[in-house]
Amino acid sequence: MDRPARILVVDDDPTFRDVLELRLQRWGYVVKTADRADKGVELARNWDPDLVLSDVVMPEMSGIQLLEKLRANHPDRTVILLTAHATVEMAVDAMKLGAVDFLTKPLNYQNLEALISDALARRRSDAADRTPASPSTPDRTSTTSSRKAGDSSSPTEGDGLGPFLGASPAMREVYEQLRSVADSHASVLITGESGTGKELAARTIHELSPRAEEAFVAVNAAAIPRELMESEIFGHEKGAFTGASETRAGCFEMADRGTLFLDEIGEMPMELQPKLLRVLDHARLRRVGGKEELSFDVRTLSATNRDPREAVEEGVLREDLYFRLNVLSIHLPPLRERTGDVKLLAARFASEFSTRHGGPERALESEALEAMEAYDWPGNVRELRNLVERAVVLARDGRIGAEHLPPYVRDPVPRGENGDSDFAFPHGATAADVERELILLTLDRTGNNKAEAARRLGVSVRTIRNKLNSWGIDL
Repeated sequence: MDRPARILVVDDDPTFRDVLELRLQRWGYVVKTADRADKGVELARNWDPDLVLSDVVMPEMSGIQLLEKLRANHPDRTVILLTAHATVEMAVDAMKLGAVDFLTKPLNYQNLEALISDALARRRSDAADRTPASPSTPDRTSTTSSRKAGDSSSPTEGDGLGPFLGASPAMREVYEQLRSVADSHASVLITGESGTGKELAARTIHELSPRAEEAFVAVNAAAIPRELMESEIFGHEKGAFTGASETRAGCFEMADRGTLFLDEIGEMPMELQPKLLRVLDHARLRRVGGKEELSFDVRTLSATNRDPREAVEEGVLREDLYFRLNVLSIHLPPLRERTGDVKLLAARFASEFSTRHGGPERALESEALEAMEAYDWPGNVRELRNLVERAVVLARDGRIGAEHLPPYVRDPVPRGENGDSDFAFPHGATAADVERELILLTLDRTGNNKAEAARRLGVSVRTIRNKLNSWGIDL
């Protein structure tokens, strides 16, 4: 796909449609819009977009009906559905009909951008598989089996697996583990620091497994309000509690015959853990407020960025649940332990963002690479990706030098003999650089305890979380 990708937006809300169009254009895509589903069908037929973003609830024809029409004559059409009125059943219907994903409004635009990029990469990969590359022209198509962006795929054979990129011994061991557990139906516990790609690992296992054609459902226990957790996971009957205006299936039902990924399992409320254990043991559940037991067939994958044994010792994770989830285990190494992978990843991200933001292809100079390889990357691959995008935007002349990197990367804060920082910053560091380093160092000293770090810094936990989100770091 040498030309900029074409995206069709179908939504009857003019304000949302205009905002989405502007964002997509800013990301480098060519965009056309339609205010009704029937217009969307006509535009798709005549314009042949690479991807369609459609609202679900529209007059006369819904987004689900639009999806059916779009894929009736074009089975490989890439469609992402958006709605402010999501239900689990609606999402299941959309995925069964072939939607790439199903997102709820208000949108997280960072996630949307990554999802679109990954969906288009999959489209290019599928096209390459159908059309063999000419012997005189190297095949530069990236391949990915994940629906969520993260590490890009391998630039050369043997340098990656699915969405993962890396040729270090540590990552080659991970690839072997992913392949070896994929054919099993046993539970897998994935551990690793934030930003190492735990959800990517889960998706890779799913895509390599016999369940690949069925649903992959991801649930982040840390992102669901405590009072809604039981309903989200197990579902509820109409009238089960105030606000339960309709029956809703839970995540186990949604993932039936497929894979359920429970992220940040250590954040699940203790009072729900016995019920989860029982459901896993018996493959049966009862919705909140329900009387009937429902059976399901789900493979469970889970993840945590904590040491699970410490979580058990601290009383935040039941030991019996830990053993049930940890039939098989995979540990993802931090980026600082992946010797040589920073160069591969940085080059891939530089190419990706050069295409997205326009201008010449950016090449990484040796000084920039040396600085990046010497940096600790506390936010791992996610932090590297965001930093390379920043450098690509700043480097408009086709080269990324050390001057395009933040001061804390090109000239790290000196460390004392005990590994502690003396909080000295290089000349030219901005207030924002100092703030970032201070927060990260304080989190490091408190073992990533946000509450304790906030207390020491005299700010709120919300401030810490907001800063980490703005830097693309998930601790």
